[in-house]
Amino acid sequence: MTRPVLAVTLGDPVGIGPEITARTLAEVAGQTGHHGIAVGDAEALRRGARAAGLDTEVRAVSGFDAEPAGPGVIDVFDTGELGADVPEWGKVDARAGRAAVTAIEVATRAALDGKVSGIVTGPINKEAIWKAGSKHLGHTEMLGELTGVTRQDTMFVVRNTAVEGHHLRIFFTTRHVALRTALDQITAERVGKSIREAVTALQVFGTEAPRLAVAAINPHGGENGAFGDEEIVHIAPAVEAARAEGLDVSGPVPADSVFHQGLVGRYDGVLSHFHDQGHIPAKTYDFDGTISVTVGLPILRTSVDHGTAFDIAGTGRADHGTMLSAYLAGVDYSPFADRIRRTYG
Repeated sequence: MTRPVLAVTLGDPVGIGPEITARTLAEVAGQTGHHGIAVGDAEALRRGARAAGLDTEVRAVSGFDAEPAGPGVIDVFDTGELGADVPEWGKVDARAGRAAVTAIEVATRAALDGKVSGIVTGPINKEAIWKAGSKHLGHTEMLGELTGVTRQDTMFVVRNTAVEGHHLRIFFTTRHVALRTALDQITAERVGKSIREAVTALQVFGTEAPRLAVAAINPHGGENGAFGDEEIVHIAPAVEAARAEGLDVSGPVPADSVFHQGLVGRYDGVLSHFHDQGHIPAKTYDFDGTISVTVGLPILRTSVDHGTAFDIAGTGRADHGTMLSAYLAGVDYSPFADRIRRTYG
């Protein structure tokens, strides 16, 4: 499509999702190069706009081909799950969980059908979606089932870097598991597979000749086995095998320096091995600018990397910086929507 259309889900309607969605879409309303359409309950978005103190019209549209109305008007594809009866702010609620799931389902179907270039997802509450009957751990697993994909990966994009025009991408060998479990899951086979998936993702998202660094796990990269042997037994062999295939992969690089090296342009991506190893440097460097992209899906999906913040929901205090960054990343990556579909479909 000549002008990318992005479906922006509200997330949990009693969290900060409606407010940060309203702020984001109000800020980009009137820009002609793209069109963001919220997906969720129109009344929940209107309540979010009021909480944000916005003098903005919320217009319900019946399709994703609606023409934008311009500044001062934000559009929503009203799923009608809640109607006018939106639950209380900041409370775990099964109806709110069901509304969040419905919005994800509608947006995903629109992306699969080519009606939108991609989806941008607001934060959901896991307890609420479980109360609503969902068996998924979160967004990623739900999107996998909806798109028929069995393995997805997270790519963090750190956009506000020290080198103009360079965005560092961070990948993960393991996901949401205990640290002790994550260490047990580090094998040469798993690291090798993660290297290849990371390189593919970098290529799909526009880096033609990607340079990937693989982080070490132990202090100083293990000091030749003195501080642990994961680097010797698992990580280095996986890196060597990837290099033998012609991939530009370095490592294991000590984790206390590899992310800085990536930020200043030495690498296009870093493969970290467990959740906090990649999350902490990204969020410390630029909490609001770091966004999450799910790779492996046949659709473009960007997302905030924070939760529902029930403690401040409805107070007008929510910062929409990460949602705005996720939306703008969706715009930037929308030219690759067909490539994403071909690669992962």
